[in-house]
Amino acid sequence: MRWKNLGEHTVYENQWLRVNLADVELPNGRHLDHYLIRLRPVAVATAVNERNEVLLLWRHRFITDSWGWELAAGIVEEGEDLVEAAAREMVEETGWRPGPLRHLMTVEPSNGLTDARHHIYWSPSAEYVGPPEDDFESEKREWVPLKEVPDLIAAGEVPAANMAAALLMLHRVRFG
Repeated sequence: MRWKNLGEHTVYENQWLRVNLADVELPNGRHLDHYLIRLRPVAVATAVNERNEVLLLWRHRFITDSWGWELAAGIVEEGEDLVEAAAREMVEETGWRPGPLRHLMTVEPSNGLTDARHHIYWSPSAEYVGPPEDDFESEKREWVPLKEVPDLIAAGEVPAANMAAALLMLHRVRFG
């Protein structure tokens, strides 16, 4: 049941993404045109403090016109190390510098349409370094009890699947 990508060409490109059209051969030999989005990797980071609170951002996403809790995240710059990118994003978006980052998980949020890999890290400590440089990205940044995470997700307050998966994994890592 393996689909084969026989080749693709770019139909649109900008600094964030590339839209390609692929010639795909299905297992039965039939061909179909399939659009796909090629994206640069995304680095994500958060911290959990000594009170088992996780650092979250409350933000609005205009595309879906929805509010929700998220982790600091952003595109990995060309040649940038994943861990360095995750730490940079956390500082820029929250004003907190993480301690040593640990890999939590890597997910592909929409692998039927895009090849975006989200590399998620966390730290058991963080140091406040000042107001976030990118304060326009979220309305507030808060330390939220990690024990409340499953209820927040169930209530729809963590609408992004990659963020929900990461927070549930972090909950499992901390509480078993």
